[in-house]
Amino acid sequence: MRRAALAGAAVAFATAVLAACGSSGDGPATAGGTPSGPAASAPAVPAPAVTGPSGAPDGDPAGGPEDAETPDLPKVPADEITPATGTFSKPQKEYLTDRVPQGMDPAAVLQTGQETCDRLRYLVKADRDIAVAAVVTGEVADAEPAVAHLCPRHQDLVDEAALGYPDGTHTGAELRPGRYRAPSPTKDCAWRLTGAKGRELAAGSSDTGRPVSLTVPASATAFTSTGCYAWLPEGATR
Repeated sequence: MRRAALAGAAVAFATAVLAACGSSGDGPATAGGTPSGPAASAPAVPAPAVTGPSGAPDGDPAGGPEDAETPDLPKVPADEITPATGTFSKPQKEYLTDRVPQGMDPAAVLQTGQETCDRLRYLVKADRDIAVAAVVTGEVADAEPAVAHLCPRHQDLVDEAALGYPDGTHTGAELRPGRYRAPSPTKDCAWRLTGAKGRELAAGSSDTGRPVSLTVPASATAFTSTGCYAWLPEGATR
């Protein structure tokens, strides 16, 4: 359970630091590109704490305004996205495109992306595997657009996470043959691999909380995992 506890502690630590210090951004996209004046000091968007594989609180784990992720709300056209004073950098403007609902301060939406970058930075310092797992499970939500535009130094985390699996059932094109590891399972970790006509290929469980590994064969048609939190690739192929 030590790794599972570390996951929750690491994410909670990142959230606590952000609450105390505010968002600083990360990487070349935000260095010197933060809008000045009132837009730069827009009220912080509350970020709910996420707790790792031991459980997460109810609500949106992204730590951002829910309306910004609602696809049917009208968005501010890209050429109209401007801060109250100053300017947005090109990467910031690209991040905000199609993400700012009508009537919302774009600086507040930008802050959610910067906070995502900050979370990843602190999680990487604590444990890189847990940082990747947090992206796999969605505990650090919307990491892909934030990293692409605001903190590209973390692109390797997003790329690896795209090849991983959170708990649940995965079938068909989702399955990629290869070796996988669960770096921070709970003590109720269990998994099952099935092939054609539901034939069981492999199954296992662990009650130690220590990292476990498995191989997804090319013949697998379904992979089910519970209590293992996230599986990261060791040699997966697309």
